Amino acid sequence: MWFRLSGPEFRATPAGGRRGRLQGLVDGAERAPGVLAYLSGTPVGWCAVAPLEEHARLLRSPITRPASPGSPGVWSVTCFYVRREGRGRGVAVALLEGAVAYAASQGARVVEGYPKDSEKRLAADELYYGWRGLFEGAGFEEVERRSPTRPTMRRTVG
Repeated sequence: MWFRLSGPEFRATPAGGRRGRLQGLVDGAERAPGVLAYLSGTPVGWCAVAPLEEHARLLRSPITRPASPGSPGVWSVTCFYVRREGRGRGVAVALLEGAVAYAASQGARVVEGYPKDSEKRLAADELYYGWRGLFEGAGFEEVERRSPTRPTMRRTVG
């Protein structure tokens, strides 16, 4: 819910309330708020993907604000989570491809991501945005960079 809520709204909503709001998106939305990855029938990964306009924080951030604000059909990949047992097995790659396919099936024409780009090895907890090589491998291209370590990357899908 970090990207879906403004800063003040996020701070004012306790963790249980944020979980409840995410559960509400899962239970009542016309579309899922992301995609899951399974390994041997067990969920091991999650990737959040939704229309850009549903991400209040992205729209305001000086680093991750959209490359083309107000453009219809732009979806954003904002968050990855891969459980330890899924790491190093291509789960993040599968999640990103699944997110792109899902966005395209829902009418997206462009998918954006805002990964980390660093020459140093990043810890797992720093990779929730994804990493540049992951997005490049999935056909994304850098379109803008407002921070030395955070490019905006895009892929046309429709």
